[in-house]
Amino acid sequence: QVQLVESGGGLVQAGGSLRLSCAASGRPLSSYAMGWFRQAPGKEREFVGRISRTGISAYYTDSVKGRFTISRDNAKNMVYLQMNSLKPEDTAVYYCAATSNFGSPIYDYWGQGTQVTVSS
Repeated sequence: QVQLVESGGGLVQAGGSLRLSCAASGRPLSSYAMGWFRQAPGKEREFVGRISRTGISAYYTDSVKGRFTISRDNAKNMVYLQMNSLKPEDTAVYYCAATSNFGSPIYDYWGQGTQVTVSS
């Protein structure tokens, strides 16, 4: 079992930056590939990006490419989502999730989410 807790959300103006953190406990984070997802009000949850166990590989949805960066520190059991050039459409609850299979769309563990609000 892995417990995930996100933090770092808040209110930011368009064009600003935020860094979200995801703290893991229960098992070594290095056992899992990690993903970030988001869900805006009235919309389905969408994939934002993912990072491999070692951090060597990362993939992003087109809408955040070049603006968002996922990184991880396995020694600290932490994963990060650096968000730059934020837009109002980035407003959502952001979730981190863990999977045993980097290529799998199925994630086994989820955090509770952290709210990001981008004002125009």
